[in-house]
Amino acid sequence: MRSLADWPILVISVVGSILLVEVARRVLNRVGRKWALARHLVEHCTWPAFSVAAVVAFNLAFGPDMFGDSGSDQATAGTVERVLGLATIAAVTWLIVQAAYALTDVILDRLVLVEGERNRRARRIMTQIALVRRVAAAIIIVIAVGAMLFSFPQVRALGAGLLASAGIAGAIVGIAAQPTIGNMLAGLQLAFSDALRLDDVVVVENEWGRIEELTLTYVVLRLWDERRLVLPVSYFTQNPFENWTRHGSRVLAVVHLRVDWSIPVPKLREALYEFLQESPLWDQKDWTLQVTEVLPNGLVELRALMSAADAPSSWDLKCDVREFLVNYVRDNHPDSLPRFRVDTQEDRADLSWTRDRGPVREED
Repeated sequence: MRSLADWPILVISVVGSILLVEVARRVLNRVGRKWALARHLVEHCTWPAFSVAAVVAFNLAFGPDMFGDSGSDQATAGTVERVLGLATIAAVTWLIVQAAYALTDVILDRLVLVEGERNRRARRIMTQIALVRRVAAAIIIVIAVGAMLFSFPQVRALGAGLLASAGIAGAIVGIAAQPTIGNMLAGLQLAFSDALRLDDVVVVENEWGRIEELTLTYVVLRLWDERRLVLPVSYFTQNPFENWTRHGSRVLAVVHLRVDWSIPVPKLREALYEFLQESPLWDQKDWTLQVTEVLPNGLVELRALMSAADAPSSWDLKCDVREFLVNYVRDNHPDSLPRFRVDTQEDRADLSWTRDRGPVREED
């Protein structure tokens, strides 16, 4: 039988292991100012490391005979050992999952900084990493739960009987979990088919927004007015949707203006180009001003088209250009403002038809 001095040794071991982890945390915290991995390890693994250190130290210092030699004391010691085993599995699983998240966060941080033409590929990799690490975490947790269950002798004895009916049970579970499994497969399909990525600009259910979160079961769309639209992943594999950044982040902005026939289009085109050159929202690539339609109501339709680096810039640029064109036409060419011409009966009474000149006024 061990002496009572074993309990202080156990306490000292647990406290010492926690202090050792705290020292390591402080060192990594200082190193993390220059080393991204150290910073993420501190963010994700501090509490899991404390729990693993405490449980492992307790396991190493604990002995079954510390409670005594009687039957009840041995039963209590056995219960403590079983709880320690479960706690060890849970703590190690927690640490492994958080360490994996810390490692992948280093890669994600670098991908976030990628801009320009490589941004689309970076967002694709970000989406795939985010989904794969969720799948890996789920698998690790399932394995850990299985290990915890099979630490009980009763469960191990029951395992042979369960394996005999595994086919029937699997079929029942598969039918019950069909929507969930379908969403998980749809999430993997979206991630690895490059149909949808994080930060993509999409239009779903007549709502414009960006993909804020993409999980194995649902997608969170951040709308232009800061609302959140949450949809199951299977929606995007079963319904059509618009992806404005499928092949790149550049977006074309279009502004329509309906004015009178007297509008001097070349002057308006020159003024628009001067305005775009001074606008920080224009990416200095594409622009045009064209007469696209002659409307039945006697107006002509102008279409101004210009490119922007991304969807938010495109929206702001479109609003700025529309405001500029309205002010320019109003201030410089007021005669070209939209006007609707109406012929009254009195006007027609003053007209007489000639074979050569058509309708002319009688006083002419």
